[in-house]
Amino acid sequence: MRHRSLVILTSVLTTGALTLTACGSRDDDKGGDSDSKTEIIIGVDAPLTGQNSATGLGIQGGVQIAVDDANKKNLVPGVTFKVQALDDKAIPASGQQNATQFVNNDKVLGVVGPLNSGVATQMQQVFATANLVEISPSNTAPELTQGKNWQTTKSRPFKTYFRTATTDAMQGGFAADYASKTLKKKNVFIVDDKQTYGAGLAKLFKAGFTKSGGKVAGEDHVNTGDTDFSALVTKIKNSKADLVYYGGQYDESEKLTKQLKDGGAKIPLFGGDGMFSETYIQTAGKTSEGDLVTSVGAPVDSLPSAQDFIKKYKAAGLKGDYGTYGGYSYDAATAIIKAIGNVVKDGKVPDDARAQIVAEVQKSNFQGIAGPVSFDEYGDTTNKQLTVYQVTGGKWKAVKSGTFNG
Repeated sequence: MRHRSLVILTSVLTTGALTLTACGSRDDDKGGDSDSKTEIIIGVDAPLTGQNSATGLGIQGGVQIAVDDANKKNLVPGVTFKVQALDDKAIPASGQQNATQFVNNDKVLGVVGPLNSGVATQMQQVFATANLVEISPSNTAPELTQGKNWQTTKSRPFKTYFRTATTDAMQGGFAADYASKTLKKKNVFIVDDKQTYGAGLAKLFKAGFTKSGGKVAGEDHVNTGDTDFSALVTKIKNSKADLVYYGGQYDESEKLTKQLKDGGAKIPLFGGDGMFSETYIQTAGKTSEGDLVTSVGAPVDSLPSAQDFIKKYKAAGLKGDYGTYGGYSYDAATAIIKAIGNVVKDGKVPDDARAQIVAEVQKSNFQGIAGPVSFDEYGDTTNKQLTVYQVTGGKWKAVKSGTFNG
């Protein structure tokens, strides 16, 4: 996925309080550590406060556990890994400033994030210029890896950018196929939040749904931060739609579905992974019953390979929602750590370490806790697994898992 980005400018000075380790340069790598190990930092960029913070904190938690595991198992001899997490607040400008901060710290040899696709567009060039690898566990906008003209001519914009989440080209079609063939819906009202992730996903769902013979009963847009959807509810009711598809985040959709149901329109709201959070159900309450989302991968709680991760996450008391991207964040961090292990020997960091690490990440091929981890020529994950979830009894329940081939 993902995701949405706000346009409000803000200072990133507050991110200092969220930093889990001090910044430094390679000159003092061995200083201060009782074992004289080289300190290497894995950066995390995500919304850690405000909008989208439940999923952003889940990303931070996933990386933290991967780093803890690497240190405990001494996966890279001579190295101690630490996490530095910076808050982008889902704002592109903040993400760009965070990227610059990571680049300027010689100890940072890889970054996991961001959550939102709109934020990623402002970070990619900064990392590429410095040859610093970036792996997002959640970005789904196809153009991030395949270029602006991805539907006709694919071209990779940045060799330093990778992701462990599959793209909206898959997710939008998967959702449209389910709505048409399984739910048997005929008329859909499509809403998006005008952001990179939301608008793109809604467009792809529309293409897939109409291709399957469905009709668009109406279309509209909302702004991020909106709370009053009364006019939109009236439009949807008058359209006679039997389904609402929403491209965007849980922050607005959880309020929209409540106002829609309270307004007498007893039809389900269907969205993408931007809606897939426990927060959505907690806020919408009983009105969320029957609503649906698609999300990347298989349900992490159902994976035997992820049970140890889940146990550690809960035991550590980490905040945020691990179920959406925690597993993919763990795997993204692990890919970076494995790449570092192939480049840094006995704690010695070569001058061109960052460039070498990018090349090693491209060659990744291992079984992660959320599925196989490898990347194609565009930096996209080769794991195309997707799942449809529905709110049943106040919980997200997986109802279909598979892949979409168009």
